[in-house]
Amino acid sequence: MAKEDKKSGGGHSAAANPPPGGMNMGVAVIGFILCFVSGAALMWGYDAKRMRSGEAIGADTAGGTASAANWSDEESPIPVSSKDPSWGSRTAPVTIVHFSDFQCPFCSRVEASIQQVKDTYGPDKVRIIWKNEPLSFHPNAKPAAEAAQGVFALKGSEAFWKFHGTAFKNQSALSSESYEKWAKEAGVDMAKFKAGIAAHTWAKKVDDDHAIAQKVGVNGTPASYINGVVVSGAQPFDKFKAVIDQELQKANAKIASGTPKDKVYVAMTQENKKNAPPPAAQEEEKEDTSAWRVPVGSSPVLGSANALVTIVVFSDFQCPYCKRVEPSLKELREKYGDKIRFVWKNEPLPFHPRAEPAAEVAMEARAQKGDKGFWDAHDALFDSQPKLEDADLEGVAQKLGLDMGKVKIAMTTHKYKKEMDADSELGDDVQASGTPHFFINGRRLVGAQPTEKFSAVIDQELKKAQAELAKGTPAAGVYEALQKDAKGPPAPEKKTVVDAPNAPAKGNLKAKVVIYEYSDFQCPYCAKVEPQVAEIMKNYGDRVKFVWRNFPLEFHADAPLASEAAMEAFKQKGNEGFWKMHDRLYGAQGDKEGLKRESLEKYAQEQGLDMGKFKAALDNSTHKAEIDADMKAGKDAGISGTPAFLINGYFINGAQPYPKFRKLIELALSEAK
Repeated sequence: MAKEDKKSGGGHSAAANPPPGGMNMGVAVIGFILCFVSGAALMWGYDAKRMRSGEAIGADTAGGTASAANWSDEESPIPVSSKDPSWGSRTAPVTIVHFSDFQCPFCSRVEASIQQVKDTYGPDKVRIIWKNEPLSFHPNAKPAAEAAQGVFALKGSEAFWKFHGTAFKNQSALSSESYEKWAKEAGVDMAKFKAGIAAHTWAKKVDDDHAIAQKVGVNGTPASYINGVVVSGAQPFDKFKAVIDQELQKANAKIASGTPKDKVYVAMTQENKKNAPPPAAQEEEKEDTSAWRVPVGSSPVLGSANALVTIVVFSDFQCPYCKRVEPSLKELREKYGDKIRFVWKNEPLPFHPRAEPAAEVAMEARAQKGDKGFWDAHDALFDSQPKLEDADLEGVAQKLGLDMGKVKIAMTTHKYKKEMDADSELGDDVQASGTPHFFINGRRLVGAQPTEKFSAVIDQELKKAQAELAKGTPAAGVYEALQKDAKGPPAPEKKTVVDAPNAPAKGNLKAKVVIYEYSDFQCPYCAKVEPQVAEIMKNYGDRVKFVWRNFPLEFHADAPLASEAAMEAFKQKGNEGFWKMHDRLYGAQGDKEGLKRESLEKYAQEQGLDMGKFKAALDNSTHKAEIDADMKAGKDAGISGTPAFLINGYFINGAQPYPKFRKLIELALSEAK
């Protein structure tokens, strides 16, 4: 402001034209300085007051730009306001209030689903609001929450989400030093940030969020409330999508009937609370009392083959909850002895980079020393957690007396990856979506539960097993007998889509198995799934036809023009030209200007395309009809986001791991014979 005042007159005009009353220039200057200092002090006092209260100094809009707008939906059963970090429009018909914890591994895992929600629906349809719910047994969670809230208060939502993303990517490095580093990267005033952290300026906001969580009924993280409808845990995108689509329809109907857009959240949450089933009914719905078919196979076993109760555990050596449940499992072995046995299934989660190498050591220990060797390694690895770097794993192997040459080979060649993938596929079949995940004679029990929870199910299953014995079933056959009527995996979802015989393709163009990919050149998850696509082509390229279908999402501003560029490359140079442009476009995603017109022309020139025709195609949207036809075919089939795949009609939604593709490709190949 001082610069603007000076430019518009200020002291300069006073010098040229002394004001009435004989005020000289020295007085004017002194007066100006006093006014400036007083104003600065007043503003600093106001600024400090806002800092003490935890109010957002840099309050912003959904996109992260500064705004003075304050709003509140306090009348909602799940109150939210401009004091909460948010993404998306204030008038979005669907609001997701996300209660989370920066140290919770499941909160980290669900971030992929939340990101896919953003990519699929965009900021005009879905708004996401963050609420802090640091769990008491996560010592770093509350300090991290205070730091994140401080970043929001000082710099707004855009800075908050940047800090948030860095924190989840570096969960093992949560510390005061890290918070300062990440806050600085987010662009906050570091003096104010450090002062606020030291004074616990933002602790009240974290406590207020926790109070709301308790009132709402949050009993674990992550917990997401979609217009008030709860989605509990690290659920896949499909679970979110089902509720979002339902709520979008209801909310749009409310808007059409006259509800103001900025009042839809309150109206929807009030209505959904009113129509929610009573808590008792909700609990009954959560409990899965059915038995699932979970074969023992050739997995490591601890306990007698004559045990009446088999407990299959899907676990991960880097998962802190898997380690936390170990004392309960030890108590169960002491309590039930030979009546129970444990079967281990490897489920190294993708966001635990040290889980797979640790599992390689355990499986190599089994190869060298049998099941006992595996369980000895199992105990040693959990004792070593979180120290699971190569040197730590080699130290464990040495203490167990293993052949170190073979251990190193197993780790570097991923010797047991095939067995692990088979376990993961089985986990997918029985919907074991997190670790630790238990099946007690097929009965599901999730998480690091206390001994009493296990005992309640084990005692029931012992009675069933004893009934089988009474029928004449030998003890060693009880598990198989009880598994005969158990649930198998649900049939994979299928969708029917209009064929596209002239679309870009690769692989065996006459193959009986056709894989359609609906994708968007600006979608980060479409780029993320490319390694899986490469592995598909490496392993199945001579047996499948892989076909591209354009699906540029409306909120990806650069995607339509990028699709035009790729289709023009296809027109000029066929499949080879298309896939070359395809790879170039995905490689440019990290560049802010990478998908802009100038860059597209540069790629076309590099490929030797006819630039006159290329520019004309982009100017005239020459390929819009083809792109629109792909979009319509996808939407008619029920596809709403990218990437989406159809393998002879079998549907895969999102950037899924390779084993999921392999399973459906193998199924399609077997049916095509």
